[in-house]
Amino acid sequence: MKATLLNDQEIKSLQEKIPKWNLADKKISRQLQFSNFIDAFAFMTKVAIIAEGMGHHPDWSNVYAKVTIELSTHEVGGLSNLDFELASNIDKLIND
Repeated sequence: MKATLLNDQEIKSLQEKIPKWNLADKKISRQLQFSNFIDAFAFMTKVAIIAEGMGHHPDWSNVYAKVTIELSTHEVGGLSNLDFELASNIDKLIND
């Protein structure tokens, strides 16, 4: 799937579908707290598989049981359809 830069109206509409993500500086981000490092790393592994399948990868960090994820599409210089699709897929993992 090709990355398409989103305009402000499209971002606002899509952001309503992922309310736990924060919007700032042409990025959406979310911080997650797990019970331990193994659970955090297992989650990151699941996200990595999804991201690789999409060809769209997060900027993220992990400190013990905390995972911080930032999504933005560098090639288009802002938020794209792929960022919101990946965020939605990440939310589905959390809800399962």
